[in-house]
Amino acid sequence: MRHTIVALMEDRPGVLNRVASLFRRRGFNIDSLAVGHSEAEGISRMTVVVQGDDKTLEQVAKQLHKLVNVTKVFDLNGSSVSRELALVKVHATPANRSEVIGLASIFRANIVDVSSDSLIVEITGTEDKIESLLELLRPYGVQELTRTGVVALARG
Repeated sequence: MRHTIVALMEDRPGVLNRVASLFRRRGFNIDSLAVGHSEAEGISRMTVVVQGDDKTLEQVAKQLHKLVNVTKVFDLNGSSVSRELALVKVHATPANRSEVIGLASIFRANIVDVSSDSLIVEITGTEDKIESLLELLRPYGVQELTRTGVVALARG
């Protein structure tokens, strides 16, 4: 089962490493990891997507709570909103450029850079939405790809 775990932690050197090491020691492969500032001064928010059963994830959450610099941990598998950002550099010649732009517009993606032989497409949305656009862009030639990882908030 896939879990989205959020940890609020003090914004100090080494905290991210300790949290990631906890997942490593438990044998979890981190599918997605996003870290950034939160609404509170000096507190960072880490969003981790991992696969595992409920019981094991409960143990990991308890161990995360024990880390000195972690202030709060919660599982967002209930009602939440999650998004990811991807930048995709696609091979685009003058002959097929309008097709690539058309695909991007269908997915409400933005063209953020244009060169003589490529376009950079910016897409924000669910992982499924990003994967769907990538599948359609692959025949044109994806030259580079970067993704932020999932960020999520509980609803309400």
